[in-house]
Amino acid sequence: MPDDKLSHENLYYGKCLCGAVQVTIKGKISDIIHCHCSLCRKNSGSAYATNGFINTSDFNITSGKRSLTVFSFKPGRNRHFCKCCGSPIYSSNEQDPSRLRIRLGLLDTDITERPMSHNFVSSKANWEDLDADLPRYDAFEPSRKKLK
Repeated sequence: MPDDKLSHENLYYGKCLCGAVQVTIKGKISDIIHCHCSLCRKNSGSAYATNGFINTSDFNITSGKRSLTVFSFKPGRNRHFCKCCGSPIYSSNEQDPSRLRIRLGLLDTDITERPMSHNFVSSKANWEDLDADLPRYDAFEPSRKKLK
């Protein structure tokens, strides 16, 4: 008999920016890191990417398979993304077919797991300050004017 509590705690839903590709993950997300390498920065368009690994058998594309396209960064290493909006969905590695790497920003569901480290900090963006004591807001910063 399956443990219903475990099933609910480890069932995650996600979708791309335009909503064309929707996924579920029925399992734990492991080895979550904030990656500051130049490749992750370019692919995410941000200071770093937050990545985690999942078991391939726990991953299901519930809609939008036809909206996926792939970029092979290196032979056997593929980045699967939505061809409509460009959102990264997952990465696969032919040398490790049992796992997929996902960007946690894809998920709409809160996760129970937490990042374990900042990686490749020696190649972080020069404007990124990991220990920044910046103000925090629940919406836009107060200085941003609304467009009318």
